Amino acid sequence: MEGMPNAATPTHCPYCALQCGMNLTAAADGTVEVSERTDFPVNRGALCGKGRTAPEVLSSRVRLTSPLVRSADGTLVAAGWDEALDRIAAHLSRVRDTYGPDALGVFGGGGLTNEKAYALGKFARVVLGTSQIDYNGRFCMSSAAAAGTKAFGLDRGLPFPLEDIPRTGCVILVGSNLAETMPPSLRFFRELRENGGTLIVVDPRRTRTAEQADLHLAPRPGTDLALALGLLHLVVAEGRVDEEYVRERTSGWEEARAAAMAHWPEQVERLTGVSVPDLREAVRMFCAPEAAMVLTARGPEQQSKGTDTVGAWINLCLATGRAGRPLSGYGCLTGQGNGQGGREHGQKADQLPGYRKLTDPAARRHVAEVWGVDPDSLPGPGRSAYELLDALGTDVRSLLLMGSNPVVSAPRAAHVEERLRSLDFLAVCDVVLSETAELADVVLPVTQWAEESGTTTSLEGRVLLRRRALPPPDGVRSDLEVLHALADRLGVEKGFPVDPEEVFEELRRASAGGPADYSGITYRRLAEENGVFWPCPAPVSSATSVMSATLGTPVTPATPAASAAPVTPATPATPAASATPAASVSAALPDVHPGTPRLFLDRFATDDGRARFVAVSHRPAAEETDEEYPVLLTTGRVVAQYQSGAQTRRVEELNAAAPGPFVELHPRLAARLGAAEGDPLAVVSRRGRAVAPARITAGIRPDTVFMPFHWPGEGRANTLTNPALDPTSRMPEFKVCAVRLETVGGRETG
Repeated sequence: MEGMPNAATPTHCPYCALQCGMNLTAAADGTVEVSERTDFPVNRGALCGKGRTAPEVLSSRVRLTSPLVRSADGTLVAAGWDEALDRIAAHLSRVRDTYGPDALGVFGGGGLTNEKAYALGKFARVVLGTSQIDYNGRFCMSSAAAAGTKAFGLDRGLPFPLEDIPRTGCVILVGSNLAETMPPSLRFFRELRENGGTLIVVDPRRTRTAEQADLHLAPRPGTDLALALGLLHLVVAEGRVDEEYVRERTSGWEEARAAAMAHWPEQVERLTGVSVPDLREAVRMFCAPEAAMVLTARGPEQQSKGTDTVGAWINLCLATGRAGRPLSGYGCLTGQGNGQGGREHGQKADQLPGYRKLTDPAARRHVAEVWGVDPDSLPGPGRSAYELLDALGTDVRSLLLMGSNPVVSAPRAAHVEERLRSLDFLAVCDVVLSETAELADVVLPVTQWAEESGTTTSLEGRVLLRRRALPPPDGVRSDLEVLHALADRLGVEKGFPVDPEEVFEELRRASAGGPADYSGITYRRLAEENGVFWPCPAPVSSATSVMSATLGTPVTPATPAASAAPVTPATPATPAASATPAASVSAALPDVHPGTPRLFLDRFATDDGRARFVAVSHRPAAEETDEEYPVLLTTGRVVAQYQSGAQTRRVEELNAAAPGPFVELHPRLAARLGAAEGDPLAVVSRRGRAVAPARITAGIRPDTVFMPFHWPGEGRANTLTNPALDPTSRMPEFKVCAVRLETVGGRETG
């Protein structure tokens, strides 16, 4: 799988969940050039600035090339690999022997490949024996995952490929600024409008994405749930419910309808600030065409009621017959590069590989058999991400962290930083010396995307192969090598291979028969087919294939490699075609399952094949404004930086475009404060204080301010954010909290 100098290696961008295709050419002098890869359908060669400049982080000028250990005087100094690994193993062993396995924590990242996420989850449960593992993907789309599972019986970010978007009739895009977070994807929405379709954008800011919309709804932060309920109320009141679809393909409608009817339009206008005429226009636009979609992102999801909020948008789709039909449906726009695959294979607190539930005895038996351990030895579910971070230094004494920077990215970040400092021992694997790595007792330099092969799963559910294009620098090892070495030192000599393809082969067996079944996917297929959509079971007999056509009724495989898919396994020839019966697929393709780009066309992944309405009602955000904190804060990203900025802040071109944090506020709010463009402003919440320059724009609500969250230091937006958790998904409420503004001289807003 390795590339050769001066030979272009086809691979994928290391950043967001689009996983854009690109070619890499490694020159003899060590430089790496990015060129277009037009054969990949998601970006067709287009790349944003982050993708174009991604090789700059490969440079040894900005990355780690030697292990670091904390010296007696408290500084980090270079060390050899054996010394660093021995120190980690000794501390983990001592803490486990003294306090028990659950005193050991493991924290992963949504940028880890499927192989790394799988191995990390296995390492936590088999080697350490701890239940205390979760990952930063909990902060990404866990609310959408919970809502999708409740409604459809299965969660996959998009149950259809992006190429379907231009051919639908209307898209409601809720809480997403794709023009800045996923720029190459914006072309699908431009093509939608060119084809006569319409775009509705829901966002409290008039973003670059909202400027592309036919209708922009700007609700007060924290009221997306009321907005969705108000739209459903109007669907019912105006006689726009697809009664036949509701009767034949859903359950729970009566309760959901009653809940929605309690949210009449005038009440919703008072709660959200969206006018009744705009509510009616949105309903008309959404219901007029034959097909339509709702897509959500972090805006409605990163709330303490995110699961219910997404559930309300799903209810709107179900009531209008816009799910499980060609060119229609609900989807979630996953953010992190492998946010989808990262939670499917075991680094999430409550899940085992294949999207199996850790509490399911059959799932435990299956995975334990693949791992060669007693099912009873596997620990139960542990804490969610924020709860795990909050427990550091108390119940959890030591932490192994891979591919995350919670000092910048976690809510209530100053508190999280304090918890990390209170640990008995912190070990971090990263490519750069992030703000979190700076606190560690041992830092291990690991390989990057271009220096290793591995798979990721895009927001479409498309499993992709990132190919190794060049060797890593001397002194750098892969995360798989780290886990292998630590497992060996902790007494587990087998089961942690360093070859990613070997790990993937085991992942295939572990996922077989699960909701996220990868057993029919191989590295060879991924290299030849430009990715494969899961579920993709391994070859099965025709009799088993017929059984697997009953969606939601998985067949227990006779061997770990054979399985049946819990969703219709056939791929329609066109979006308008229904799924081919599984028996026909088996006859036509006896050796290879084609993968499943479009889910739910025949039935949903529930026991009876019906989608579930969930009755929900509006409730306020966990923290409302008051006299002391009269303004709402919402947070997000800018186009030139990514997540905590640990990598993008090391690229000169990106820093020139986005050099630091800012506070976006409306002219009326700025006038009340007496602030001018560029003036330093302090934003103060109940959790802390951040300072950044003012950026004044009429494109934001007067009662709201916005801060990007990519920077540490005094401009760290997550110093302010509220860790109030959704009761189902355990998602923190990043997107809304109460603040006050102060000039640096001290005058407050009224």
